Amino acid sequence: MKGIILAGGTGSRLYPLTKVTNKHLLPVYDKPMIFYPLQTLLDAGINEIMIVSGKGHAGHFLELLGSGSDLGVRFTYEIQDEAGGIAQALGLAEDFADDEDVAVVLGDNIFQDDVSKAVQAFEVGGHIFLKRVEDAQRFGVAQTEGNGVISIEEKPEEPKSDLAVTGLYLYDNDVFEIIRRLKPSGRGELEITDVNNEYIRLGEMSYSVLDGYWSDAGTFESLLRTGNIVESYGEKND
Repeated sequence: MKGIILAGGTGSRLYPLTKVTNKHLLPVYDKPMIFYPLQTLLDAGINEIMIVSGKGHAGHFLELLGSGSDLGVRFTYEIQDEAGGIAQALGLAEDFADDEDVAVVLGDNIFQDDVSKAVQAFEVGGHIFLKRVEDAQRFGVAQTEGNGVISIEEKPEEPKSDLAVTGLYLYDNDVFEIIRRLKPSGRGELEITDVNNEYIRLGEMSYSVLDGYWSDAGTFESLLRTGNIVESYGEKND
C-alpha cells in the first residue's frame, strides 16, 4: 500500500500565516503540521508516500522533507495547479499508485490512534475512519449498519449519528476510475464525500471507529487546541 498526503489549499482561514508558507508546514506544538499525518502513515508501515501540494510555497516541502532518506521513506511530490477539491487532488496520484491500494490522509489531520491493523487487514473497496463527536453537524457524518457504512451526509442540520468522517481513507485502485466519473459539486470541486458514497453504493465501504484524539488544525482555534492536546499527551508519556 502506498501513502498520499493531501496538502494543498490556500489556508485562507489561517491568513496571514499562510502568506509566507503552506498551512501544513505551520507548527503544531513542536513539529510542522505535516509531520503528524506523515507519522500516521509511517506507523502503519507505509514508506512510499506522495505529497500533493498547491503551487504556492511548494518548494518549502522539499526544503523540509527532501527525498525522505533521513526518515527511511521515499517521497514523491505533485502539484495541484488550482483548487479542484480533495478528490481531484487524489486523482493526481494515479500514476504514483501504480495499481496498488492507497492510504490517503489530509495534511491538517492529526491522529493519536495507530491504524496499522486496519491497513494490514484492508483488501478491497474503501475504508473510512470515524470519530464520535458532540458537534457532528460540522462534519461529514456516517450512518453505519453492522460492519458497513450505509450513508454519509456532509454537514447535515440533523445528523443521523455522532460519527464524524475523519480525513483518513483507504482505497483500492478502483478509486481513480471512480474519480474520473465524478461530476463537480455546487462549488465546482470534486468531493471526497462523493467518492465515499460511490463505494457505499457499491456495498464496498467498511469503517473503524477511532478511540484516541483526532483533530484537524485548519483554523486558529483548532491549531491552538491541537497543539495543547499534543503537548498534554506528550507530558503523560514522558
